[in-house]
Amino acid sequence: MAATTEEQVERVRALVAAIPPGRVATYGDIAAAAGLSSPRTVGWIMRTDSADLPWHRVLGASGRPAAHLATRQLRLLTEEGVPIIDGRVDLRTARL
Repeated sequence: MAATTEEQVERVRALVAAIPPGRVATYGDIAAAAGLSSPRTVGWIMRTDSADLPWHRVLGASGRPAAHLATRQLRLLTEEGVPIIDGRVDLRTARL
């Protein structure tokens, strides 16, 4: 796998920063918009460099947050008015 460049990291960061309150994107959405070949690269970037970003607005393709983040992420999204059904974000409604 090719190394992730600083430009790619900054592109992902800019895309995540641009997600407005009440909306979400998937890792795949961000990867496609950033020109990355894998959503996993977005996950790696988010895991290592997202403390100052609205990280809670990025989800897996299922709309479910990761188990270790679920309580906090769903609370933050609920506070923004994101529709959540049975612990899963309604991507049809909230996705960019």
